[in-house]
Amino acid sequence: CLELPEESQEYDATAHVLSPTHEKLTDDEVEQLLKDYNVEYAKLPKISITDPSIDNLEVKLGDVIKISRKSATSGNTVYYRMVIEQ
Repeated sequence: CLELPEESQEYDATAHVLSPTHEKLTDDEVEQLLKDYNVEYAKLPKISITDPSIDNLEVKLGDVIKISRKSATSGNTVYYRMVIEQ
């Protein structure tokens, strides 16, 4: 069982070694992403606003999140997700 310090009873999912890096893209970065991949904004994969991985990013509905995963076999892989309500 995981013992948490008494002053903090919350678990930070982003601190785990297996948690990929999440970062919020700027409007300019989103525009470039859509252009580079020739994809429509509404067709981006989704991520819930309640996802613990983005709690510390101060996101709002419609923001785009860049997720970077490190892998021993494929190096660094990047995914993009649009923030939705559910």
